[in-house]
Amino acid sequence: MPRLTPDPHSYARPTEVVVRRMALDLDVDLDRQRLAGSVTFDVERVDPEATELALDTWHLDLGAVTDGDGTPLEHHVGEHDEILGAPLTIRLGDSDRVVVHYATTDKATALQWLGAEQTSSGQPFLFTQSQPILARSWIPCQDSPGIRAPYDATVRVPAHLMAVMSAENPTERSADGHYRFTMPEPVPTYLVALAVGDLRFRELGARSGVYAEEAVVEKAAWEFADTEAMIEAAERLYGPYRWGRYDLLILPPSFPYGGMENPRLTFATPTVIAGDRSLVTLVAHELAHSWSGNLVTNATWNDLWLNEGFTTYFETRIDEEMYGADYTSMLLRLGRQELEKTLADASPEQTVLHAELVDPDGYLPKLPYEKGSLFLRMLEARVGRERFDAFLRDYFDRFAFGSMDTPTFLAHLESELLVPAGLTPDDVRVEEWIHGPGVPDDAPVFSSDAFMLVEAQVDRLLAGTPAADLDADGWVSHQWVHLVRSLPADADHALLDDVDAAFGFSTTGNIEVATAWFELVVAAGWVFERPAADEALGDLLTRHGRALYLRKVYTRLAATERGRERAREIYALARPTYHPVSQGVVDRILA
Repeated sequence: MPRLTPDPHSYARPTEVVVRRMALDLDVDLDRQRLAGSVTFDVERVDPEATELALDTWHLDLGAVTDGDGTPLEHHVGEHDEILGAPLTIRLGDSDRVVVHYATTDKATALQWLGAEQTSSGQPFLFTQSQPILARSWIPCQDSPGIRAPYDATVRVPAHLMAVMSAENPTERSADGHYRFTMPEPVPTYLVALAVGDLRFRELGARSGVYAEEAVVEKAAWEFADTEAMIEAAERLYGPYRWGRYDLLILPPSFPYGGMENPRLTFATPTVIAGDRSLVTLVAHELAHSWSGNLVTNATWNDLWLNEGFTTYFETRIDEEMYGADYTSMLLRLGRQELEKTLADASPEQTVLHAELVDPDGYLPKLPYEKGSLFLRMLEARVGRERFDAFLRDYFDRFAFGSMDTPTFLAHLESELLVPAGLTPDDVRVEEWIHGPGVPDDAPVFSSDAFMLVEAQVDRLLAGTPAADLDADGWVSHQWVHLVRSLPADADHALLDDVDAAFGFSTTGNIEVATAWFELVVAAGWVFERPAADEALGDLLTRHGRALYLRKVYTRLAATERGRERAREIYALARPTYHPVSQGVVDRILA
């Protein structure tokens, strides 16, 4: 049984009463854009004297609250907090079953309802995004990552659409639009996910497949053909995959993240369908979460690095198994570049790994991912890969289907890895890494032969060689990103004209390259003097809703008065198409 840790971002009181099973019964109304039905909880009185179940809510339309026999239960909704929502406190009767009838409202921040014009199928679409604490906006629940329960669901949708969840899924459409789901393993509420759309399924392997709209599904199946091999590579590293199937759902472009590791069904952005399998490391990342995050979960969002730092490390180990050390070295270099950009714009207190967050969404981009991964890479270098891999594999086995906080992990690290290796926490500067600002100077340094080739060509370009004459045949997208990032921030506009004419960065379909390019040319002011490029910029920001890339480009735009004006023009058109997560990101930038 996992430890129950007090969570500053939840009203739940799991040391008193905790949910042990959840059952949803929902109607999906795409016209009214709401979910309506009930959720049933089987609860355990951890404290035998406890009389109340405390749940998290966010602007829900609450109806009857009863026990399992339909007897009304006294309940109360507390004051609404703009970060945490409102507590729903239910006085328990003699039964250990509670039923809450409810409907969502137009303030449900986890839900995005897409009209026919926003999908490739011309049919409406719904998807949820519950991390970190948005599940409470579509389910009254104990919305803490340290509380886990299996769940069942009955979901009714229009008969011409398909419903899928982070559970055991159908591969064919139901004749009547009724779907029944089971997630037998215990999961936290942020990993409960639902999507409804005109979906098709294609098998990728014995235990993997992809769902997408018809216009996308074949491209997606080709792009993610290595998925089964990735699962096998991950298992060789850190033990068996414990979730049955690993499927992918490719969402419309408004999805605010690259991917979301919903167990059994990763939700993924279509921006990774580059046509050359160059961005499939995203699958490695979300797959790695099946161990680090889904199997062993951060106890609170202050411990996010235990999910994301471990997963970023694991992702690059899968990449190395699949594509070799030379390929992985590029990813490690790009990751360090991202971290350095984050650190450059941050105050010291924002750069610690174990944070005390008021808002659980308050981490700087990439900080827990890349700094956490660097910490693990440093440990690997100090104790050796063989010993470190054995430690991680045991960690995932020992704490499977449980939660982990930072103090407990550090004690485990000391007793199970450092002491057997003849080291102390001071020897590896644990305090500096976890609670100190920035990156300690014992962080690993990564070299890349592939990037050295790029840098040699950049030197030729800056010395006067036309861009079209550079020796760039066979480059992968990571090298193109590195080329763009290697160009000077004050690059001459004629040079940028030459580069764009040769390589078509303004109109590339590769989201990584396009974003790096527009970060550069917005800062240089070049884009505002090139109508075609300016139009392409607007197209990028209105076609895609992935928050990471929106943040980068809008931040560059907001740095100057001219850019901020252009950003507001674009955002006025794009905002209605963005998920609430992405809206919040851009709202803060342009405030």
